[in-house]
Amino acid sequence: MTRRTEWPDSPAEPGGDAGSGDGPTDASAAARGAAAGDVEVRSGRRSRGGAGAGSGFGEGAGRRARSGTRSSGSPSSSRAEKGEPRDPVEQARNICLRLLTGTPRTRKQLADALRKREIPDEAAEEVLARFEDVGLIDDAAFAGAWVESRHHGRGLARRALVRELRTKGVDSAVIDEAVGQLDSDQEEETARELVARKLRSTRGLDRDKRLRRLAGMLARKGYGEGMALRVVRQALEEESEDTEGLDEPF
Repeated sequence: MTRRTEWPDSPAEPGGDAGSGDGPTDASAAARGAAAGDVEVRSGRRSRGGAGAGSGFGEGAGRRARSGTRSSGSPSSSRAEKGEPRDPVEQARNICLRLLTGTPRTRKQLADALRKREIPDEAAEEVLARFEDVGLIDDAAFAGAWVESRHHGRGLARRALVRELRTKGVDSAVIDEAVGQLDSDQEEETARELVARKLRSTRGLDRDKRLRRLAGMLARKGYGEGMALRVVRQALEEESEDTEGLDEPF
């Protein structure tokens, strides 16, 4: 009696690389075909060397495996199975939409991402221009929201905000307009709040060390030396700290 061997289905391959951003992929059909061909090859080899197996079974299995391998598909058909668009404009559009989901981006940030993905310059420019036309890219709105968030959330001064926006590729004129919403009085008030929150942790230190620690904190957030010294001195005076000689630059 001939015993029939049943092979388990090969598991489906997972989808494409999640970080690629080219949309969901499905290579399960190709994976199953390759796995089946491999199983037939192994089955044929075992049957040729095993007892009671007919020579025709192994040879037929080998031919079927080779035939399946040749018909597995070209690289272009593989790209189609993965759902990747062939049009570079469509690729650029998908990349930009994915990057803009939940997080505003500047034009330069998107352009850098497209260049990294080797999108042709012409296709990238077409998509970026279109996104600007419909308001999906708005560097002025980005800069205004950035200043509002980083000043009130982190206490950053105008100088630090300008530096950050430049690294994101925002135009100088747009940056000037965005940071212009912060006047000197508002900036100094924020500096006072920062010092007041930090002051308690410096109690017990000598005066000069307190000065360096508090003024250094303001400097890292972009406050100028003159404003930082004035704000720290006033805070120390309120705690009856002797501030004589603190008018000199630190």
